[in-house]
Amino acid sequence: MRSSPEFDLIGRFRERLGARRSDRVVVGIGDDAAVTVPGAATATSVDALVDGVHFRSAWCPPRAVGHKALASALSDLAAMGAEPGEAYVWLGRPDWLDEPGVLALCEGIADLAARAGVVVLGGDLTASPNLAVAVTVVGHGADPNAFVRRDGAELGNAVCMTGVLGGASAGLLLLERPDLGADLAPEVASALRASQLAPEPRLAAGHGLAGAGARAMIDISDGLGADAEQLAAASGCGIEIELDRVPLAEGVAEVADAAGRGRHELALGGEDYELLCAVPRARLEEAAAVAAAAGIRLTEVGRFWGDSGVVRLRLPGGRSIPGGGHDHVRR
Repeated sequence: MRSSPEFDLIGRFRERLGARRSDRVVVGIGDDAAVTVPGAATATSVDALVDGVHFRSAWCPPRAVGHKALASALSDLAAMGAEPGEAYVWLGRPDWLDEPGVLALCEGIADLAARAGVVVLGGDLTASPNLAVAVTVVGHGADPNAFVRRDGAELGNAVCMTGVLGGASAGLLLLERPDLGADLAPEVASALRASQLAPEPRLAAGHGLAGAGARAMIDISDGLGADAEQLAAASGCGIEIELDRVPLAEGVAEVADAAGRGRHELALGGEDYELLCAVPRARLEEAAAVAAAAGIRLTEVGRFWGDSGVVRLRLPGGRSIPGGGHDHVRR
């Protein structure tokens, strides 16, 4: 068999990523294509990270790049309420990324995949001027109606979110300016940096909320305002969010103050990968219970109202502010 540094590296990838098995997989990693026998319905999503756009290699180690690439893709499955199944990874490798770095990136993917119950079935490795990772994930459901879309919200539904916001934005500030964390406890600063480098997709909470009657759902990746606009436009309803009801991660207020930034500005910054959903008021208690069973808090932060596609983010006192968020085509 022909051997080369590239083939050897791919072989080491295969050894690490091909360790898990699934009853749905007939042909796994190592062949020209994977062969699976999916369930009654599948959901597929693709996400990508590019150095200089989504992270900076100066402060984001390869292991974190691998973790975050898979986590951001799995977060889309969480927003659908899907059961995670398979993943496929493309890695664009720059000259400066040595073999230990490549394998560390692989470890970041493999560890999250193992915890999430995901089987990595293959992908591709190519040379690239910049470090980049693209991940395709496949999730499963009993039938198409098992998935939660963005377009099912109804007037009067409660706007709810999982977890806390602002951690990723505060963590990014700390990575760029460590001095901003001078007054924080070390464990708080570490947790904020982890929010940026190693977010956790809310898979169990998303699956539970789907079963508890969530009518529409989206993951908060581009920012609370931007993602609320997507949910509002798809559902044909307006959304009103009371920002004083949005829970902030511990340490966000202190970092915002040190940086001379607004606390709500960090909460709207994106990359927290929490879930924003529409829940009928009659099922709020049930939805909160399934979120708690998944180890996460569910908070009602607003309501769906009548003006189609309009999002109001209200500060205490009633003043509204722009949603902001990340635009993928604007530098």
